[in-house]
Amino acid sequence: MTIPRAKITGTGSALPARVLTNYDLEQIVETSDDWIMSRTGIKERRIAAEGEYTSTFATRAAQRAVEMAGIDAVDLDLIICGTVTPDFPFPSTACIVQQNLGAIRAAAFDVSAACSGFLYGLSLAEKFIKTKAASHILVIGAEVLSRVVDWTDRNTCCLFGDGAGAVVVSAGTGPSGILSTHIYSDGSHWELLHQPGAGSRNPATQQLLDSGRIFIRMQGNEVFKLAVRAMEEAAHAALGANGFMVADLDILIPHQANRRIIDAIGKRLGLGEEKLFVNVQRYGNTSSASIPIALDEANRAGLLERDALVLLDAFGGGLTWASVLMRW
Repeated sequence: MTIPRAKITGTGSALPARVLTNYDLEQIVETSDDWIMSRTGIKERRIAAEGEYTSTFATRAAQRAVEMAGIDAVDLDLIICGTVTPDFPFPSTACIVQQNLGAIRAAAFDVSAACSGFLYGLSLAEKFIKTKAASHILVIGAEVLSRVVDWTDRNTCCLFGDGAGAVVVSAGTGPSGILSTHIYSDGSHWELLHQPGAGSRNPATQQLLDSGRIFIRMQGNEVFKLAVRAMEEAAHAALGANGFMVADLDILIPHQANRRIIDAIGKRLGLGEEKLFVNVQRYGNTSSASIPIALDEANRAGLLERDALVLLDAFGGGLTWASVLMRW
């Protein structure tokens, strides 16, 4: 029996029009462009306007991915959306995207794995394709993190931005496509990066709002050390599972958390800058959206040549981390 190969046939991304620079942040919180750049490498980020939601950007990115794939929305069998900032606790943002696209045949659900959400979704999509349960799957990473950021906390508010990226994964044959996916988690460190409210543990109350516990909380130094180690291990796992060495890689598209993490991973893997795709300076950390946005940018810029060996690598709250290796 022939097992189908999961192939990315279309990519898309969407970002808010509003640009918030480091100089703009200097007017909001005690910080400076030099302070932010030296610690994160971020110069600016995009911020959603009033009336724009996670589904707004998820839908736009999805439309562009579907168009590139050369299919109609009704051809989609499944929609998976990685997000930690859904429009609502329920229904899923994926269901809203389904309605917006008119993808009437598609099942739809969200995945909550923080910055690893897109790669978790891609891993699920590959399994659906390989078992012949689906032929065309839309995988999205989308966030509006500006709504859960404490704009008085300079250690976190400078990091995050809004946007979405999407891919269409289709069944195919031949050597190109997803070679393997690898997903991991360690819940013993959940407190290092989390949003305390408002869930069943800390429900929405006036007291919760007043305490500021609806915003992202992060212990940056600890997250940095764990992220670099985990992403290095995930990279080696993906390469080793397929009989490749780091030298065989054509491009690494890592989660765009901050420049220091990206540089540390590149150094530990022994990758030159020419093999690292970086756009964190323009968009900040967009969580689950960062890799699909970067993948779409690299694709549309012609940086992903046919047969290129491409590695995607992410780390996020949970803690979660993941890698995906593909032949383009």
